[in-house]
Amino acid sequence: MIVIGLTGSIGMGKSTVAAMFAEEGAPVFDSDAAVHALYAPGGAAIAPVEQAFPGVLKSGAIDRAALSARVVGNEAAMKALEAIVHPLVAAAQRDFLEAAREAGAECVVLDIPLLLESRKPHAVDKVVVVSAPADVQRARVLARPGMTVEKFEAILARQMPDAEKRARADFVIDTGGALEQTRAQVRSVLDALREAH
Repeated sequence: MIVIGLTGSIGMGKSTVAAMFAEEGAPVFDSDAAVHALYAPGGAAIAPVEQAFPGVLKSGAIDRAALSARVVGNEAAMKALEAIVHPLVAAAQRDFLEAAREAGAECVVLDIPLLLESRKPHAVDKVVVVSAPADVQRARVLARPGMTVEKFEAILARQMPDAEKRARADFVIDTGGALEQTRAQVRSVLDALREAH
């Protein structure tokens, strides 16, 4: 089973590309969705996160906006949060890989926003970086509800520069064009990997 690590900076179209991989038959593990599940009512992260950051629990779930306000721009708080959440996401990822292997999947995709920053690219067989021109990225991100230029720049500061990600990728998928062009690139990545395998 080939494990593809899918990554890319904010606003590059990674979610769109992940959905295309899934449509082409490659099961996708979405790290962000795993975190959402951990923060939802009954999620495994609720008690430890509320203990570390009192007051972020609202209606039985972690209030992501309240939590974000506590950790963005505070390196120590961010590290404390990551120490709680990362092991829980890693456990969910192991379960996903095991299930995919048992189901006989040929290729699987791990959608990991900070794959290259986390220094764990060794956990995947190939790294696919989703990229787009900087002006396209900026326009996409600033169109999101509640996004500000300051918030966008703070997020970018935590992420490896796009040029460096592209240089470290086994494959780059450019989402600056039409959706069909992106889909063709997804198919060619899968074809190349299946051929090599």
